[in-house]
Amino acid sequence: MTQEILELDATAQAGLVARGEVSPAELVEASIAQIEAGEPVLNAVTQRFFGQALDSAKSGLPDGPFRGVPFLVKDFYCHMAGTPTTGSARLLEDNVIDHDSALMSRYRGAGFVTLGKTNVPEMVTMGTTEPVWRGATRNPWNITHTPGGSSGGAAAAVAARYVAAAHANDGAGSIRIPASCCGLFGLKPSRGRVTLGPDVGEAIGGITAEHVVTRSVRDSAAILDATAGPLAGDPYIAPPPARPFLDELEAPRQGLRIGVTFAAPDGTDVAPECVAAVEHAAGLLRELGHQVEEVTLPFDGRAFRAALGDFWPLTVTRGLSAIAAARGQDPELLVRDLEPFNQYLFSKGITRRAVDYIRDLVGFQGMARAMGGFYEIHDLWLSPTLAFAPPPLGYFDAGALGGEEAWKRVLDSFAFTAPGNVTGLPSASIPMDRNAAGLPIGIQLTARLNDEAVLFNVAGQLETANPWALSRPLL
Repeated sequence: MTQEILELDATAQAGLVARGEVSPAELVEASIAQIEAGEPVLNAVTQRFFGQALDSAKSGLPDGPFRGVPFLVKDFYCHMAGTPTTGSARLLEDNVIDHDSALMSRYRGAGFVTLGKTNVPEMVTMGTTEPVWRGATRNPWNITHTPGGSSGGAAAAVAARYVAAAHANDGAGSIRIPASCCGLFGLKPSRGRVTLGPDVGEAIGGITAEHVVTRSVRDSAAILDATAGPLAGDPYIAPPPARPFLDELEAPRQGLRIGVTFAAPDGTDVAPECVAAVEHAAGLLRELGHQVEEVTLPFDGRAFRAALGDFWPLTVTRGLSAIAAARGQDPELLVRDLEPFNQYLFSKGITRRAVDYIRDLVGFQGMARAMGGFYEIHDLWLSPTLAFAPPPLGYFDAGALGGEEAWKRVLDSFAFTAPGNVTGLPSASIPMDRNAAGLPIGIQLTARLNDEAVLFNVAGQLETANPWALSRPLL
């Protein structure tokens, strides 16, 4: 019975609790046992709060929509009072936060019981999860391959049935890449949909969005309903939806205009198996009554890649400079404590001027304008999520490859996902196929700004037509 409960999505687990068929403590104990069984192999959970979670489950929980459902939080941005937020960087080992972020408070209010924090790459800068300090997280579908990143620990945990849903965030694909790698649904909401407050305003250029990875579309929709909304002082605020996102699954839309691209905007080579997954999705969408046509995107993808290559290193430079300022130290000295890849990014970012940063933002805003025109004609953009299947662990290792080659590979992994970040558009990775080696392949749908509703609606249609939840990793 325990394993059967863990196979359920968060909505179904919450239903069991609400009907009195299982207690929160029993659910939490089942998740703890699953984590303890899987972790010697997967290494997805780097901080454990099992005692605290059991105490919460037994002592009473808020009467939210997910009362008693076990949950995990990514070790980045979403602060949990009394615990360290480290970003898997050893220099932040003692960075204990004395308060909850607004999002953490909303997870608590929804009734989730947080069991721990999940692994990330150091300073969340790449689409794999192999930090030197915390050790690599392995993909439950094949433990020699990456689960993606930067929310790789979260995705591996959900795929392995530790929990039904886990917190994630996305700055260049960090929800969608691991969702694709692990056979999950992963939505990056519109800019400003979920607050980053009170500690973070726009992160860097407004590229980062908070949400979750899940095994069902309805969980993602219901969790967004429970956690969306601004906090006073937010620099961006998405308008509230016309109705709850969960309601979008009740009435499937037809006749949507969907533009599809198979080639990467920036010229990255796309694996045939990823093209085939998009062809599969396009065929299903046509059968569901939608218009699907191949299109050319209205921006210069190669120019975008060059701009992103200059812009993304600032995530490390800014982060390390903030740490150094708080400690009264020189960031040039602290950089020696970083892994080779982040040392390389810091060396690129430290040479950039403020005017360069502003020029990048102006370029990204031009892309957003161009995509706004695209969505006057189309309702959705369909593409691969990744240009390749989940690669083996070590594929992005800058220590072995050198910084330049590792950076090229990381940029390749951002080819389809990063446009949604710099434009602020909502974008989701949807499980579609598995390749010959049995590894998941996702496809991506991107909608007009603030239209998560159409993403949930169409993703729900694809979930029914191609029920991915029936597949699970052998582990």
